Amino acid sequence: MTLHDALKSTPRLPLDEDGGPVFETPWQARVFAMTVQAHDAGMFEWTEWAEALGKELAKDGDGSVETLGYYDRWLNAFETILRSKGVAAAGQLRELRQSWDAAARATPHGEPIELKR
Repeated sequence: MTLHDALKSTPRLPLDEDGGPVFETPWQARVFAMTVQAHDAGMFEWTEWAEALGKELAKDGDGSVETLGYYDRWLNAFETILRSKGVAAAGQLRELRQSWDAAARATPHGEPIELKR
């Protein structure tokens, strides 16, 4: 399966007129790229990814959670698949997300966000 075919099979992925993904902010492009790289590294099949993303997107329709943006759901699905494959533990992902959130809040608008080690 080519990347173009994979993108077409990805649930609700926003695409431009040329069939490329559309991002509103840089972090969305980064999490997209990390997902593609994880797939290319053999961590999961794209059909597994599409299923995980579809399950995450379905949560919006059941009324059990607040509605999140598409790439917020994408990130949740990516974290879920990383945990299920044993690539990262839930605590590691939670701490990393909290660190990024804190760094984003501390960074002036227009400046690159840097995660301190």
